Amino acid sequence: MQRPARLLAAWLLSLLATAALAQEQAPTVLSGTLAKVRTSGTIAIGHREASVPFSYLNARKEPIGYSIELCRALVTAIEDTVNKSLTIQWVPVTSDSRIDAVVNGQVDLECGSTTSNIERQKRVAFSPTMFVSGTKVLVKKGSPIQSFRDLAGKKVAVTAGTTNEKTLRDLSQKFKLNIDLKVARDHAESFALVKDGQADAFATDDVLLYGLIARDAAKAQYEVVGDFLSYDPYAVMYRKDDAQLNKVVIDTFQVLAEDGEIHRQYKRWFMRKLPSGESLNLPMSAQLETIIQTMAVKAE
Repeated sequence: MQRPARLLAAWLLSLLATAALAQEQAPTVLSGTLAKVRTSGTIAIGHREASVPFSYLNARKEPIGYSIELCRALVTAIEDTVNKSLTIQWVPVTSDSRIDAVVNGQVDLECGSTTSNIERQKRVAFSPTMFVSGTKVLVKKGSPIQSFRDLAGKKVAVTAGTTNEKTLRDLSQKFKLNIDLKVARDHAESFALVKDGQADAFATDDVLLYGLIARDAAKAQYEVVGDFLSYDPYAVMYRKDDAQLNKVVIDTFQVLAEDGEIHRQYKRWFMRKLPSGESLNLPMSAQLETIIQTMAVKAE
């Protein structure tokens, strides 16, 4: 090869190497939610007001709970990704409003007690499972209701927009129970219907029922009865088809599982005394233990 040709070849190789290095070092162009929060400097978190111990208000009316702490870890990971500190904007949501709030961009992460299922996945995305629950029934002690078949002809409170509402409607229709459903705005209102005698029972996820009982002054008057009527894996909800945010969420949960942080937060909120003094004393289920162990394995 003649010298000019060799020089040209060397120059081209150098140019290609420089271009490749620049491409590797170039910052990823942000899109979707990450671009939105980077520009605004804020991230909107949807929270619940009475989903103990996942997402509820403390005495100072501040959002606290198991889901809230996991979402704070997500916010930290998002800040690292966008290279900017973010201010959290707390947005209260209900069971009925939470999905629309995510879809419409009112909130960026929904941190409550939301079940991930196939029907909802058509509209929104979900993090890996952070808790496993199921529908059970709360009644006053001494009630003749001990299973779902005893609900025939009874007034049963459910919270609007929950999977529990659908579960009870389906059960009533399938077994011809003629259940009179009383649909309330949130879990606190549903519980109040039982306390005031306007409903014979309240059907929702068992862990939420235990949380409501634990915080009530008359806790000895209530109990949770019957078998599970549904399977409900909880997860953090966010907008669908947002590849960058989805990667941050998946990667963060893997780190939280591997590091043991999910276990630590679980013990804090389910095994120890809550800020208000009560304790659920609810050991981690074998199902959730297996889910977290699997989550901790880093994908190749």
